[in-house]
Amino acid sequence: MNVHDSERIAGLLEADGYVPAESDVDADLIVINTCSVRERAEDKLYSRLGEIRKAGVLSGRRPQVAVAGCVAQQEGDKLLRHDPTIDVIVGTQAVKQLPGLLARTREDHVSRVDVNPYEDVSFPLGMAKASDPVRSWVTIIEGCNEFCSFCVVPYTRGHERMRPVADILAEARRGAESGRLEVQLLGQILNHYQAPDDPTCDFPELLRRVSEIEGLARIRFASPHPRHASDRLIEEIRTNPKLCRHFHLPVQSGSNRILREMRRRYTREDFLALVGRLRTSVPGVVVSTDVIVGFPGETEEDFAETMDLVSAVRFQFMYSFKYSPRPNTLAEKRMKDDVPESVKSRRIVELQRLQGQIQIALFEAMVGQEMMVLVDGTSRRQASDLSGKTEGWVTVNFAGDSSLIGQLVPVRITAAGNNSVRGELIRGDYAH
Repeated sequence: MNVHDSERIAGLLEADGYVPAESDVDADLIVINTCSVRERAEDKLYSRLGEIRKAGVLSGRRPQVAVAGCVAQQEGDKLLRHDPTIDVIVGTQAVKQLPGLLARTREDHVSRVDVNPYEDVSFPLGMAKASDPVRSWVTIIEGCNEFCSFCVVPYTRGHERMRPVADILAEARRGAESGRLEVQLLGQILNHYQAPDDPTCDFPELLRRVSEIEGLARIRFASPHPRHASDRLIEEIRTNPKLCRHFHLPVQSGSNRILREMRRRYTREDFLALVGRLRTSVPGVVVSTDVIVGFPGETEEDFAETMDLVSAVRFQFMYSFKYSPRPNTLAEKRMKDDVPESVKSRRIVELQRLQGQIQIALFEAMVGQEMMVLVDGTSRRQASDLSGKTEGWVTVNFAGDSSLIGQLVPVRITAAGNNSVRGELIRGDYAH
């Protein structure tokens, strides 16, 4: 979602006459787009601001500096007290105001802050500057109404606002017309979608309509909420050939007591039953998740229940985090962060070790299988290799010509690594 926000910011600025700089040393403007889901992101912002100040002293140049995104929304003008050299602070709902704020600041050299809660979720069609050569991102929901006790999103991105289905389809169609074979729909709790311009269009129906767009081969979405994962949604995944068989289901904890404290409003039994229905209905579906360790009050027994759930479900991927209090959240206001940092660190190491064992076993089970891979670039490890994603979001590295980037190609999996697999191109007509 933050990457797509950056695409929007880049598009707005280019439409206002800016051109990309070769490096930050050459830039007249530096925009730092932030996240506040984890505390480390704020630390990185302050570190980056310090680097910019130091570079300016050494070069004698002072670029304009704008801070955008969730930390900007969360902190507002407090950021100016930390660093008065910031020119513009623009919140998550005020991104479209950025070019005008920058222009006024250039004129009078007075810092501007706009963290107003604009209701308008529209965005000019074609304005976002696509950064991915093979897939497009389309936001369908802004904000969130769930108010999980650990989560800062409702406070930084505002309440839930649905984009019109007509706008979503137009944006997805434009991505397909540009030659991008895949679209990823974005939003907090996006399976709660209900079109404001069409009462008949809920999330499963939206997926069906997007799949009718000519030129699209794959549709992904992130992130759904387990309690809104309906049987109709599972059926749409089962029957719609364009929907990737990959379901990201953030569980957060395997302990019912902790889930209640988190205000997740489902139980571990609900979650396990959902995964069971999904795997029964959609054979071969890949399930991934998010987990937080060290939530206030988490005991060794609670953590053991999380480990047990992870062992039972066998997620293909996991994003795991140590709990850190987020400003304005219920957990920060009402709960003591009482799990020692050393205990959090031990638990996350144990959790990641278990997940690593599961992940490599699942990768090894892929060896010998033929899979369609959307080639999205060259391998990070070896420039002569290509890299791409399976339907289940597994990274596959294989030898091939760069002309294959952007294509769906058949690959036979030959070896498993810790975080990816290796394969070989099957049909000779793809080799150049």
